[in-house]
Amino acid sequence: MLRSLTLATSSSLSSSLISKPFFSLSPKLPLSFSPISLPFPQTKRSISLYRAPMNILKNLGFGAKPAQSAENTAIAQGPDDDVPAPGQQFAQFGAGCFWGVELAFQRVPGVTKTEVGYTQGFIHNPTYEDVCSGTTNHSEVVRVQYDPKECSYESLLDAFWARHDPTTLNRQGNDVGTQYRSGIYFYTPEQEKAAKESMEKQQKVLNRKIVTEILPARKFYRAEEYHQQYLAKGGRFGFKQSAEKGCNDPIRCYG
Repeated sequence: MLRSLTLATSSSLSSSLISKPFFSLSPKLPLSFSPISLPFPQTKRSISLYRAPMNILKNLGFGAKPAQSAENTAIAQGPDDDVPAPGQQFAQFGAGCFWGVELAFQRVPGVTKTEVGYTQGFIHNPTYEDVCSGTTNHSEVVRVQYDPKECSYESLLDAFWARHDPTTLNRQGNDVGTQYRSGIYFYTPEQEKAAKESMEKQQKVLNRKIVTEILPARKFYRAEEYHQQYLAKGGRFGFKQSAEKGCNDPIRCYG
């Protein structure tokens, strides 16, 4: 009887060990994770590491573009119908991040006013975030008001070419995206003619093809107030950069 009990107990224990092993062959691991974000000061936003490559491609114009809401969608933007001050004229340029471009034009003698904004896009009243998404086709531009008696349009073109690299498509330095494209947006046939002649002259001294677009000035949407005269006001670090006429100090693009 003792032997039978021993065998029964042994058999029961073996069965228990087989049906309920001491460890699982498929342990559960903590596979969930949170995205890591790094700050990018030039955009004042964070980009998730696993999304960064797709964001770069999207800003270069690749990938599907989301449909805009009916209230904001526009088939085409009309001309810039704002009016300069009496005796003044407008000019409009895109040459990368508009902070540094604006300061360069503020320093040109004869320039009486500068504003940064968005133009050449497909929606009304775009925000900075809309433009940075790369889906609206807007360009970051500086609209310059100048006195033609003191400042020729050709001198503004000289400042434009000197400020950026017109051979890089949708990019200036570390700023990548269609909003940073090189562009001259003219208000008159005379400006158009001068812009094209100036580009031909520049092309002769460059060893790469110029990709600057020359188009009629379209509706100008003034950027948010904190973008206006950003570097002259002190930028992100509070160090004001001179907007004095004729100043040749190096421009720190991000403040």
